[in-house]
Amino acid sequence: MTVTAVASTTHEEIYRVEEQAVGLVGYIALHSTQLGPAAGGLRMRPYGSEEEALVDVKRLSEGMTYKNAAAGLALGGGKAVIIGDPSTDKTPELLRAFGRVIHSLRGRYYTAEDMGMSPDDMGVLAQETPYVAGLATGEFASGDPSPITAQGIFNAIRTAWAHKHGSRNLSGLTVSLQGLGHVGWYLCKLLTEAGAQLIVTDVNTAQVDKAVTEFGATAVAPDEIYGVQADIFAPCAIGGILNSKTIPQLKVSIVCGGANNQLATAEDGTALHHASILYTPDFVANGGGIINVATEIEKVADRETYVADKLSALDATLAMILSQAKAEDKSPDAVAISAVLAKMDSQNAA
Repeated sequence: MTVTAVASTTHEEIYRVEEQAVGLVGYIALHSTQLGPAAGGLRMRPYGSEEEALVDVKRLSEGMTYKNAAAGLALGGGKAVIIGDPSTDKTPELLRAFGRVIHSLRGRYYTAEDMGMSPDDMGVLAQETPYVAGLATGEFASGDPSPITAQGIFNAIRTAWAHKHGSRNLSGLTVSLQGLGHVGWYLCKLLTEAGAQLIVTDVNTAQVDKAVTEFGATAVAPDEIYGVQADIFAPCAIGGILNSKTIPQLKVSIVCGGANNQLATAEDGTALHHASILYTPDFVANGGGIINVATEIEKVADRETYVADKLSALDATLAMILSQAKAEDKSPDAVAISAVLAKMDSQNAA
């Protein structure tokens, strides 16, 4: 096993991890431990290059710092990525090897499920380290965080719609949804139950066909989702999809979804604002999952009450951010980042 520190001026610690015997190459990034141990999921994707993986883990870990602070958690921001196709390259040996590296950080980083991972995979990691959450079994096991993530996004969609249009009722609205993974699928259920109509896309055509059958959704090709006419766009796949190419195509009044790092650059948040499209900062809207995971890290006995209280507080935080952004005529993303940085400074001072 080779673990190599990667120099950084933006993160507290970054490590490149390699174990040739099991085909493991990945990264762990700790952006901040100012509020507590860094926490954030483990993602496995067939990245095009190591540089792409490094950029992703750095952006994702920074986003986790903001997400955990916005949710009022005593956790910092971290993330881990493994380069590979989870459907073909993921093995128990690879996961256990990565678990040993996580353990070597001695609690400075807690991992959990993310893209390409499952609660069962977390169980394999837990064979090597206690610094893992999102387990399927155990005294404080929190399980799959996806349903809680989806609930938080659903709450945020209603709050954003009320902020812009004066009603939390989603019945009759059209939502274009990108990404039918765990979070996207649960969000489809909630939106359908609320009376919304869905336009969906995913690279997994079988999942798209299933959504058409189960939710009565309209299917479009992946590159067509940006230009469809809808009330709300919910990105629930990869990040960086809101950029100079896609934003001019949007025909929606709100963007609110589960993907991390939806904005390719900070300027893209400003571009949405200038286009009169209300953007709910992703690290606020999708904070439900880490709230669920935090119950396991913090060994919370009454998980249901804890999660409900934190989700309610997070929704109030979003409402405050949107109101402040409107009053200051700024992008909600810029206001949200300023708000969480101020919160971090005040908590650290205390």
